[in-house]
Amino acid sequence: MDARGIFENLSPLDHRYYQANRQLFEALADHLSERAAVSYCLEVEIALLRAHLRASGGLTEDAQQQVEALRHRVTADAVAEEEATTHHNVRALVNVIQRNLSPALASWVHVGATSVDILDTAQSLRIRDAVQEVVLPQLCDLVLELIARAREHAETAQVGRTHGRHAVPVTFGYALTEYVARLGKCAQEIARRAGDLRGKLSGAVGAYNAMSVVASDPIALEREVLSELGVAASEYTTQLVEPEYLLRLLLEINTAFGVIANLADDLRHLQRSEIDEVRENFSATQVGSSTMPQKRNPWNCEHIKSLWKAFMPRVQSFFLDQISEHQRDLSNSASSRFVGEFIAGFSAAVARTRDVIRGLGVDDKRMAENLRSGKDLVLAEPAYICLALAGRADAHEIIRVATLRAEQEGCSVADVLRQEPAAWEAIDARLRAVGYGDADTFFLHPDRYRGRAVEKTQALCDRYETVIQTLKQTLKESSNHAT
Repeated sequence: MDARGIFENLSPLDHRYYQANRQLFEALADHLSERAAVSYCLEVEIALLRAHLRASGGLTEDAQQQVEALRHRVTADAVAEEEATTHHNVRALVNVIQRNLSPALASWVHVGATSVDILDTAQSLRIRDAVQEVVLPQLCDLVLELIARAREHAETAQVGRTHGRHAVPVTFGYALTEYVARLGKCAQEIARRAGDLRGKLSGAVGAYNAMSVVASDPIALEREVLSELGVAASEYTTQLVEPEYLLRLLLEINTAFGVIANLADDLRHLQRSEIDEVRENFSATQVGSSTMPQKRNPWNCEHIKSLWKAFMPRVQSFFLDQISEHQRDLSNSASSRFVGEFIAGFSAAVARTRDVIRGLGVDDKRMAENLRSGKDLVLAEPAYICLALAGRADAHEIIRVATLRAEQEGCSVADVLRQEPAAWEAIDARLRAVGYGDADTFFLHPDRYRGRAVEKTQALCDRYETVIQTLKQTLKESSNHAT
């Protein structure tokens, strides 16, 4: 094929994002590229051929050598050249395979199979391997980075925010742990769904018509071939594997994509000038603006969210690909080819998010300043609860009015409450009873009102570190076994 510079490619995945993720994209290309598609289809044809030869007694030493040589002789370039004549990708592959075998062996190639037997089985193998060998390991690395940073900041006080307004205190480690838990569950589910992708060798309408002519037990033959490839058979088939196996995997990947976009958006807002609690790593030579030299923009977080915006809507086409008329039509032929791009886009977002978390600058002093900026207004909740537990049905109203007065008079909530000795004494008694100490000290240190943020952070980090390390080990062993 003609050599082509990457900057002549139309898709930004093939130039801009390839440049930024060269090692990652080359690893994905081993499974998702057009060359890989031919290679995986060849493996399915080889497994079928070997099964036929075993059944007929023709798998001699010479036959085995010829079959093994196919992996070197059948190339994507040769198949593409043949397809220019046949206008049929699988028939082109079959023709090239047959040319590289003796006539006795060539007659067995593709016997009993239809094109989609080869294509759907190969697609399941390709996507399974891409997810297990490339996507999941890097997603696991992202979760482990989040765990490390959450532990580092398990006790770093930060004001909680709901509706963009100050709520009650948390810790920054606890805020990060949200994404540890959400992505940890996604990683487990993606692994489960990837391991459940299926293949088929059941023929043109899925009822084993052709294979029944070839073998006395066509279902056993299918099982034999697919077992050699390391994939189970779809429970029911038309000409297609049931589309829901792949759909459910892609939906879970999209779920993880949304979690990553949420994390990026949270971090982006924390970098706003008026908040300024975290900073993306900014190299010494990096430029933030072509005209404003002082700019240090949260461009990576914005980029991650933008990738999600570009790829999330593609889920609609995954749903549309569920539908094929009767036993099969070609209405998903073009759309299904873009699944690889979706996986690549997600992988690029994961890689960039991991780098953001790894290099994230955290300004704990600024977090403390923001927490103190509203004085003790963030402690209105415990004040109200203490009063309610003391039997005051009007507790919420008392504290609400106290917060309004504090804002209007420019004083603390504690200053207002001290003017009502009965209320203040009730709050003080309850705070002492639950281990917060006296009310005067409590209202001076809002960072101490953090519930079980630290303990929950540590417990979830411990749990998901075990989960993710176990998953990584399982993936490693699976990869070694496949090799």
